[in-house]
Amino acid sequence: MTKRTIVTDYLARVEGEGAMTVKLDGDRVEHVELRIFEPPRFFEAFLRGRSFTEPPDITARICGICPVAYQTSAVNAIERLCGVEVPEPIRLLRRLLYCGEWIESHALHVYMLHAPDFLGYDSAIELARDAPAAVERGLALKRTGNDVMTLVGGREIHPINVRVGGFYCVPTRRELRALVEPLERAREAALETVRWTAGFDFPERVVDCDLVALTQPDEYAIERGRIRSSSGLDLAPAEYDEHFEEIHVERSNALQSQLRGGGTYLCGPLARYSLASGELSPLAREAAAEAGLGEECRDAFRSIVVRSVELVHACDESLRIIDAYDAPERPAEPVEPVAGTGYGVSEAPRGLLYHRYRLDADGTILDAKIVPPTSQNQLAIEDDLRDVVARNTRLDDDALRALCEQTIRNYDPCISCATHFLDLEVERR
Repeated sequence: MTKRTIVTDYLARVEGEGAMTVKLDGDRVEHVELRIFEPPRFFEAFLRGRSFTEPPDITARICGICPVAYQTSAVNAIERLCGVEVPEPIRLLRRLLYCGEWIESHALHVYMLHAPDFLGYDSAIELARDAPAAVERGLALKRTGNDVMTLVGGREIHPINVRVGGFYCVPTRRELRALVEPLERAREAALETVRWTAGFDFPERVVDCDLVALTQPDEYAIERGRIRSSSGLDLAPAEYDEHFEEIHVERSNALQSQLRGGGTYLCGPLARYSLASGELSPLAREAAAEAGLGEECRDAFRSIVVRSVELVHACDESLRIIDAYDAPERPAEPVEPVAGTGYGVSEAPRGLLYHRYRLDADGTILDAKIVPPTSQNQLAIEDDLRDVVARNTRLDDDALRALCEQTIRNYDPCISCATHFLDLEVERR
């Protein structure tokens, strides 16, 4: 028996820390294990005993890349419980802020984290030496997304302007108009991004698990919607816990999600696109068609193209909102606490983000539950790795390691705001 072991101290170009072990017996895959060893961060415990007004500021600190997602799911849950529906101008401002986050997050992933895999580079720095125009395009896109977040949210990282009931202050129409020209340039850059990524060489990989995403009539769901699946689920946010559950496995400090009764599912760009591609803006749909995408896409490696299409949509949607903007009469609606449980969802760049809060009559948080997209995708990532390894057992260790790392990056996992994720061990017998 010959045993071979590959150890990678960390996988760059993802967020978080973890490890993976692959055991092979000849050409047979014995075991694939994705271990998350980064220490727990206890945000749900931090929230207990705090005021119902505090989750937007506390949960924004969970992630420096997608803080708006945490703020939005939080305010959705609390406002729904308290019977408050914000006026349409405030809702659209929140959607604009969320579009800014999608732009900066997708641009970061596509150009800095993922594209180097397809082009044979170890980092975006190496890519920049040979393709400076491409990297500059990605940085400009990210900067535009940051500018949207700064104007609407108060700052680009951990925005401070979001509150239960609305905002602390709202921009004027003139202030928003200053974003039009940068967003128009960003939209052209996003279209070029679709054309660029569509030209990459893709390994064939079809994800066959259930797809789960928000949908909303007449719009591509971002900041609101019902939970739908490719298998036919159609749920209000309050029904989430009836159909999904979190489980603890010994090897992971991150809970894993599954369908109740067992069953793997995937959220994120592939799920959003496959369930609602018809709600993309006409320009984004045209870009998707030119890139060779059908009405759905289940190829995990082509997720980079889907993210690029969503970049086009986020730029288009931002311009649409700004063009129709009328400032609300007041920046926030009054919200009085109500005893009970509130449920909120939104679509983070990486997928569905679920929040649940239980309040007493004074508005003190008695219990909180937060389910991020990456914890929901962990089982799907493991299944994908298992299939990819099984199809490529004859690759040498270095090539197999690189393919496994690329497979993980297809999902843009965000274990935390840390910078590294994978420690890969391959045992061959």
